[in-house]
Amino acid sequence: MSATPQKNRASRRVLAAAAGLATVGALVAAMPAGAQDRGHGHGHGHHTPARTVDVQLLSFNDLHGNLEPPAGSAGNVTETQADGTTKTIPAGGVEYLASSLRTARKGHPYSITAAGGDMVGASPLLSGLFHDEPTIEALNKIDLDVTTVGNHEFDEGAVELARLQNGGCHPVEGCYEKDRTFQGADFPYLAANVTDEKTGKPILKPYTVWKKNGVKIGFIGVTLEGTPNIVTANGVKGLKFHDEIETVNKYAKELDRQGVKSIVALIHEGGAPASSSYNYNCDSPGAGDGISGPIVDIAKGISPKVDALVTGHTHQAYVCTVPDPAGNPRLITSASSFGKLYTDTTLTYDRRTKDIVRTSVKSSSSSNPTSANHVVTRDQPKATDMTALIARWNTLAAPVASKPQGFISADINGRGSTAPEKPLGNLIADAQLEGLAPADKGGAVVAFMNPGGIRADLVYKSTGSEGDGVVTYGESFTVQPFTNMMNVVDLTGAQLISALQQQVSGANEASPKILQVSKGLTYTLDMTKTGAARVVVDTIKLNGAAIDPAKTYRVAMNEFLAGGGDGFAALGQGTDKLVGASDLDLFNGYLAAHSSATAPLAPPATDRITVIHGPPPRPGHVELLDRTNP
Repeated sequence: MSATPQKNRASRRVLAAAAGLATVGALVAAMPAGAQDRGHGHGHGHHTPARTVDVQLLSFNDLHGNLEPPAGSAGNVTETQADGTTKTIPAGGVEYLASSLRTARKGHPYSITAAGGDMVGASPLLSGLFHDEPTIEALNKIDLDVTTVGNHEFDEGAVELARLQNGGCHPVEGCYEKDRTFQGADFPYLAANVTDEKTGKPILKPYTVWKKNGVKIGFIGVTLEGTPNIVTANGVKGLKFHDEIETVNKYAKELDRQGVKSIVALIHEGGAPASSSYNYNCDSPGAGDGISGPIVDIAKGISPKVDALVTGHTHQAYVCTVPDPAGNPRLITSASSFGKLYTDTTLTYDRRTKDIVRTSVKSSSSSNPTSANHVVTRDQPKATDMTALIARWNTLAAPVASKPQGFISADINGRGSTAPEKPLGNLIADAQLEGLAPADKGGAVVAFMNPGGIRADLVYKSTGSEGDGVVTYGESFTVQPFTNMMNVVDLTGAQLISALQQQVSGANEASPKILQVSKGLTYTLDMTKTGAARVVVDTIKLNGAAIDPAKTYRVAMNEFLAGGGDGFAALGQGTDKLVGASDLDLFNGYLAAHSSATAPLAPPATDRITVIHGPPPRPGHVELLDRTNP
C-alpha cells in the first residue's frame, strides 16, 4: 500500500522514507509528497565538502500538549549553581520552545529536530478538548522532523493515532473550525515495536531517514514494551508491543544494509538520575554512574550500530554516556517534560564512512560538551505564530474552559509533589468516595486513585481573568484529563491488602507507585523492608477498624485501575461492577459542593499513610516517586 500525498502539504520536509518502505495495514502513515532535504541554514559553495559535517540534533520529549506554560511547580526546572545551591526556573510553553529551537538552529545548516514520544495525551484542556489537534499543528510550525510514539499516543486508540498522523476531522466531533480540515502531522510518527495482532506488521513507519547533501541519518522509534500495562485496554486493543532492544537492533541491521550507517534511536522509556537538577552530571564519577532505571539496561543491549539514544517517559532530565555493547561511549538524553527543556547534541558525521564519529563524545560536564540540556526560559521573546495559534484555540475553548468549578485557599499540589501521599491525591480520592458512596451510586466505602493520573497541581494564582483562588473547568480538566469512567466493585479484604502490597512489590518494587486513598483508610509503609513486607498489614484500617481479609468491601476507582493497570492485578479482580460518572465530573462536583468564594477549600492534610524511611537511596534511584504513566 503506497503512501498518499496530502493536499496543500508543504514540501519542506527533510524526512524521506527508507527505500522500498511502505507503511502497512489500515493505519497507513501518509507522508507528504516531495519529502526532501530541509536545512535551517543557507549557503553551500561549490568547493569539495569537508570530510566531516557537524549535524545538530535538537530533541525534547513528553510535551503532553502543554501549549501554554505549565502552571505552578509543574512549570519549574531545578538548576544547580556553582556553589552547590539550587534554584528553580520557570520554564516551558510552546511560544518559548519555538523561539528556543529557532534560535538554536541559527548557524547550523545541518539541523534535525526529533522527539521522544508523548507529544500528546493527558493534555491540558486547550489541546485535550480538541483531541490534540492544536498540539500537532504547533509541532508542525515548530518544524519537528520526527517523533516516536509514547504510551499516551495510544490513549484514544490506534485509529485516532492514525488520524493525528494522516489528518481528517474527528469521526464523532467533526471539524472544529469552519472551512478548515485538520491536516495531520507533517512529521512521521514512528512505531517500530507496535504491530497489528492480525497482520504482525508495524502500525506506523518503524523508521525514517533524514537526508541533506549526501548526509543520511536514520531514526528508529519505539515505545516501552509495557505500554499495555499503563494504557486502558481499549487504547491498545488489537495491538502487540515488542521488546525495545530486539526491535531497535532488527531495524538498525536493516538500515545498515541500505547503507545508512548513522542511526539514532528514539525510545519512549527512560531512567532516574540521582539528582533532579537538569544540569546534574550523571557521568560522575564514571560514565553513567548517576543514572538508573530501565533505559540503562536497554542502552547496554542496543547494537553499536546505533549512535545515540533520545529517550523519555520518566519526565527526568539527563545527558549521560552509557557504553554500548562494544564498550564505546554512547549518549542517552532526556529533556524533562512539558517543553521545559530541549537537548542540543552535536553528531559529527564522517562522509567517507557515513557514520557518526563517536570517539568525540564528551560528557555534559566537559568544557565543550557534545550534548547538553538547555532551559526553555520565559524571559525570551515569544514566537508570534505560537501566540496566534494559542489565541485561536483559546477562543474556541473559552466557553468551556473559563467556567468556575470551585475555590481554593492555596496551591494544592499533585503533579508537583514528590511525596508518596499528595494533597491533591487525597482531594481526588475523597471526591470519588463521596460521589460513589450513596447506595444508588455504588455504595463505595473506600476509593483509590493512581498517582500517574494526576497530571497537574491546582494553583491558587489566577491563570487568566478568573481571579486568584478560582478553579476553572480548564484547570480541573488539566488535573484529570483522561475523563475515565469510575467503577465501583466488590473486593475482599485480602484483595485490598494485596493491592496495597502491589504498590511496593513485583513490577512496582524498584519504583513504588503509591495509590492515593480516600479519608478513613490509614496504614504504615516501612521502607526499611523489601517487597510486600513494606506494607505493615496489621496497621491497615478503615475508619479505625482493621481490614478483615474475609469481608467484602465496595471499592471505587477509575476504569484504568479497575482493569488492573499500573501493576495492580488485585484491583482487576473486582466483581459486581457498577459504572459511575467520570472522574472529572466527580472532581468538579466535589469542588462545587465544598467551596465558595467566601469559604474556599484548603489543601487537605496528608496524614493517611505513615512512612518509615529506609536507608538513603542508591545512586540514580529515587524512592517513592511515581514513575508510572508519566
